[in-house]
Amino acid sequence: MSSERAVLDAHYMARAIELARKGLYSTHPNPRVGCVIVRDGQVVGEGWHVRAGEPHAEVHALRQAGELARGACAYVTLEPCSHHGRTPPCAEALVKAGVARVVAAMQDPNPQVAGQGLQRLADAGIEVASGVLEGEARALNPGFLKRMEHGLPFVRAKLAMSLDGRTAMASGESQWITGPAARSAVQRLRARSSVVLTSAESVLADNARMTVRGDELGLDPETTALALARPPLRVLIDGRLRVPLDAPFFQAGPALVVTAAEVDAAYAQAGHELLRLPGSDGRVDLPALMLELAARGASEVLVEAGAGLVGAFARQGLIDEYQIFVAGRILGSSARPLLDWPLETMRQAPHLKITEMRAVGDDWRVTAVPKPAPGV
Repeated sequence: MSSERAVLDAHYMARAIELARKGLYSTHPNPRVGCVIVRDGQVVGEGWHVRAGEPHAEVHALRQAGELARGACAYVTLEPCSHHGRTPPCAEALVKAGVARVVAAMQDPNPQVAGQGLQRLADAGIEVASGVLEGEARALNPGFLKRMEHGLPFVRAKLAMSLDGRTAMASGESQWITGPAARSAVQRLRARSSVVLTSAESVLADNARMTVRGDELGLDPETTALALARPPLRVLIDGRLRVPLDAPFFQAGPALVVTAAEVDAAYAQAGHELLRLPGSDGRVDLPALMLELAARGASEVLVEAGAGLVGAFARQGLIDEYQIFVAGRILGSSARPLLDWPLETMRQAPHLKITEMRAVGDDWRVTAVPKPAPGV
């Protein structure tokens, strides 16, 4: 490939990735995908996948391009699908449109596709290429990729703490450690997630609803409407069924309650689902829950809870990414710690790689991911 073509491919793929990001809050359980169609150095069609069950990015772009798609090059952030799902295969649509070349950022890990889309295009005489800006494309869909490759969702833990690493006063008082900008960022984390998961302790302490609040998202009206039209599934881990059905959490809409206790028909009568997943310690089996959520199509799970539940997720190696909001406050030595995770030696201390730090209003947002300990 010539250096000029490589530069052009990266340029147009960057635009396709920009389009794909428009679906950040609305495509669940499908991946976020963008497409750009170029002919004779001119963009003749653009599209992005808006929501499941509706046309994919390639179809939107082809409709915009019309007859100009014939002989053109299509740039797509994920390999065009080759199977019939809720919509016809995009690979066939590209063949029928007469495109001459298709560039994909990456192959689709979905076993129903997995290279077959690109092969269908090649069999039709279309030039194909893959791997352009693959890293950026993978970053668009961490949950979809993990679910397809490992059968598990991508788990984020959201935490808010003071400069001295405390999350609440000894009494449990915690509202508000961080400011409005940080809370708006948390709302966007909720909106992009398939599942928002919390604990009985958090719901009882804060009267939490765990909903997406449109007025706090800080998004444009069109994106806000898309986000609110696809709210995440709210999951409550309540091992002993302590949260009463008249709590604000349950009044905010249907929820999935996961417990280690016996099933109570009252939850179903109130419009909620009760799932029993007892673990060996009498608590909820968290790995089994992650498998269950992935089987239901959940790609990204946001854990918003206190030190106990987040600590349990961390101890079991279930967290893929930490989103830690740090406020310029000191809560003191009697305040509650960030995680319930007793560690006795430095060797036991987990290693995290900080991938991003940025100011959010008067607070700081730290993104970190687990990494192997040195020598492992």
